[in-house]
Formats: sequence, C-alpha cells, structure tokens
Amino acid sequence: MEQYPIKFNVDYPERLSRAILILRLFFGWIYVGIPHGLCLAGLGVAVFFVQIIAFFAVLFTGKYPRGMFDFVIGYWRWWNRVNGYTSFLTDKYPPFNLNE
Repeated sequence: MEQYPIKFNVDYPERLSRAILILRLFFGWIYVGIPHGLCLAGLGVAVFFVQIIAFFAVLFTGKYPRGMFDFVIGYWRWWNRVNGYTSFLTDKYPPFNLNE
C-alpha cells in the first residue's frame, strides 16, 4: 500500500475548557477570524497563482514542483488547523505557520 503525502488527524481531547468554549463562541471571530483570516486570505491569493503556475509545470514537465507543493499543502494545513479550532475540535490555538 502506497503512503499518501497528506495525512489529517484530529485527536479527541480528554477535556475541553468550558470557559474557553464560551469565549470562543462569542468572541472567536475577533481573535481568530481577523488575524488568521487576513493571513489566509493573502496566502489564498498566492496559492491561486501558484496552482496556475503549477498546472502548466505539470502539463509540460509531468511533475509538480516540490516547493510549490509544499507551499500549497502548508496553506491547507494552516486552513484546517484554524477550521478545527473554530469548529471546537481543539482548545489549542492554531499557530501562524505553514508547518505541521
């Protein structure tokens, strides 16, 4: 069986803080949505253009350039961490980076 380059896991937390849950319910869009939303919106524009360039790279060379692949995957990892936090799947605040 071949290993896929992307793996998505969400660990079930032992305990979730109820106080943080209430704060995130009412104010989460302010302290998560604004800073992460602005960063992800800017990166989303960059990812759009990188994917267009990567399309032609794959069309002509048959390979997806590794740097472009890592950038796009990093963007989606970050987006999924923010989405998991805003969906109340974890209490861990998502970091501002493209790494795991």
